[in-house]
Amino acid sequence: MGLLGELLLLPLAPVRGTSWVLRQVVAEAERQYYDPAAVQRELAELVERFEAGEMDEAEFDRREDELLERLAAKGGPR
Repeated sequence: MGLLGELLLLPLAPVRGTSWVLRQVVAEAERQYYDPAAVQRELAELVERFEAGEMDEAEFDRREDELLERLAAKGGPR
């Protein structure tokens, strides 16, 4: 793009920069959300809470299914 095009798009630079930052934040959040190590830690904590009597079996099963779906969503071990 030429100098004229850059000058015309200059007022949009903050919007483009903000958009880039938001894409990076979302990508990092997804990486952390689907990280197999993080999901396995959450599963271990879930088991501890269930064994401590902090939740009933139905709640445990529901949360366990959610965590296993996250683990499987990014190709983790099943």
